[in-house]
Order: sequence, then C-alpha cells, then structure tokens
Amino acid sequence: MTEQYWAYGAAAAIALVIISGFVLFLAALISVLRSPLRGGMTLVWVAFTLCAPFLGPLLWFLFGRTSAYGDAR
Repeated sequence: MTEQYWAYGAAAAIALVIISGFVLFLAALISVLRSPLRGGMTLVWVAFTLCAPFLGPLLWFLFGRTSAYGDAR
C-alpha cells in the first residue's frame, strides 16, 4: 500500500513539473509578443522560446525582458 502512495506522489510531482514548464513557456511567449521589441528581435526570442522550451523562457525572463524594457521595469 505504501508503494502505491509513493507512485501517486511521484506522478503528482512529475505532473506539477510539466504543468509548471508549460505555464512558464506560455508566459514567456505572451511576454515576448507584448514587449516593445520589434521585427527581428521578437522573431529571435519567439524562435528561441519554441526551440528551447525551458531554457528559452528562463533566459527571456532573466535577460531579454530587462533589455527590452530597460531599467524602467
């Protein structure tokens, strides 16, 4: 019976990681599209977000967003 609870806990943890990654991906995609970047840089960030679904959004929120909005945000 205890093994069954471990299996449910592991499945819930995996589901939480997958859902969190998907939410991060969608938030980054929306943020890139709403940013003041125009033309080529928007396309580069969207492509990077699509090609690297975890690393792309993470880098956008750490570096891209601050450079797009400057020091105002």
